[in-house]
Amino acid sequence: VQLQASGGGLVQPGGSLRLSCAASGSISSINVMGWYRQAPGKQRELVALIPSGGRTNYVDSLKGRFTISRDNAKNTVYLQMNSLKLENTAVYYCYALVTVTVPKTYWGQGTQVTVSS
Repeated sequence: VQLQASGGGLVQPGGSLRLSCAASGSISSINVMGWYRQAPGKQRELVALIPSGGRTNYVDSLKGRFTISRDNAKNTVYLQMNSLKLENTAVYYCYALVTVTVPKTYWGQGTQVTVSS
């Protein structure tokens, strides 16, 4: 599975961005897609997950401002980020959990989101 993320950039506080992540390869085996992020000097952390047939999962601090969605026809997962804050600045990584015989994690290349005035 290959993951290609896009949509990052520079935005002012209060602004919005939409990240996209297109999956290719053994996409029929993808169970979960989602987003993680890593801010400078910090560990990578969960942002949101969306299983193929279940409920979305968000980190509590982002509920109401970030929305994850998935277009199975396009094999793409999106992250709509609204009311962005300075502390949302990070590299955002697309994530996929794939199970063929055993579960395996895949990561996209990361896309930089910078919130700055």
